[in-house]
Amino acid sequence: MMPLTRTDRTTRITGPAAARAERRAPRLRRALLAACVTAAVALPLVGAARPAEVPAPAPPPLPALTTTSPRDLAAQLDARYAATRTAVTAAERTADTHGAHQRARALHTMAGPGRHFLAFDGRDGGRAAEVVGDLARADRIAVLVPGADTDLDRYARFRSGARALHHALRPTPRDSLPTPATSGTGTPAVIGWLGYRTPATGSAASLTTGRAEQAAPALRAFVTELRRIRPDARITLLCHSYGSVVCARAAAGTPADAIVLYGSPGTGFDDAAGLRTRAAVWAGRADGDWIGGVPHLRLPLPPFTTGPGELGFGTDPVDPAFGARRFAAGGGGHSDYLAPGSVPLRNLARIVTGRQPTDSSDRPPADAAGRQPVDATGRESADVTGREPTDA
Repeated sequence: MMPLTRTDRTTRITGPAAARAERRAPRLRRALLAACVTAAVALPLVGAARPAEVPAPAPPPLPALTTTSPRDLAAQLDARYAATRTAVTAAERTADTHGAHQRARALHTMAGPGRHFLAFDGRDGGRAAEVVGDLARADRIAVLVPGADTDLDRYARFRSGARALHHALRPTPRDSLPTPATSGTGTPAVIGWLGYRTPATGSAASLTTGRAEQAAPALRAFVTELRRIRPDARITLLCHSYGSVVCARAAAGTPADAIVLYGSPGTGFDDAAGLRTRAAVWAGRADGDWIGGVPHLRLPLPPFTTGPGELGFGTDPVDPAFGARRFAAGGGGHSDYLAPGSVPLRNLARIVTGRQPTDSSDRPPADAAGRQPVDATGRESADVTGREPTDA
């Protein structure tokens, strides 16, 4: 008998058996990929050592914010900003003494005139909450929650996004006529909240919810304080990449009006209802964002690992099955959402001000004048969120 050629071998496997093999192949490939990724993540989680840190002194106690009066609050904020500037300068000196000159240069810039930090701690990779705008009088407050690879050494990039958003939020001549979405003082403030140790892209920590679970209580407390000092302001969380996992973990009990997940790998929940929030939940992803190719899986980790028991974050937030309201995010990449003049920046600004994004899905009915339903403060009503509030 003549030996089978490659063509012969291929053509001999036909009929139902071939069909079954074809159906099984993608499942087998996914299972093999999952096993390899799980092993790659599980091994570093066993006895993982923390990287060396740039030392920094403990920050001093901060002046309290105790009033809602804009004039009195402005004075208290000035005292807070002065205290945090002192803490940044002290951290700069310590970093320079220990030869961490890149960190020292970054901190020197952060301590410059016109910089306003609600909080700062140079330890453990660094924590900071910087205000762009007039927080004492703000009626629209956006809190940026960053994803992986954001720290004090690379803080300038994070601040540039906050400044671009603040510029996009400033009223234009087209906003001069009052509408339900632009009523009030029209004073925006953007806060860059670097309140946790962000993971490195591709690291074991970036593939599990551990860092997010650690960060969630701090984010919830931060937004609660904002609500206390600016009780009538509209507060929006803008959550990028791994920051969307942080926001999802903090959502229940956080007094925000909207939560925006963009460039998200998932949240660790199956759907938006799992966040247990009264806030409107939005999601968007740019066409050129590499994170769209990340498998949206949740896989159990071996029992010998420490920390979170699962790998991955589950349902894609832009999948209709997740249940978030979706907005157009343009064709940029993973780091382009806050690029000046971009489609996603414009739509993020519209969400922050309580207006409907352009080219969004599931648009609620407009009134006879073409306006979307919002209340007097610019917060979405049940009609705008597309659902009745749920208990947090």
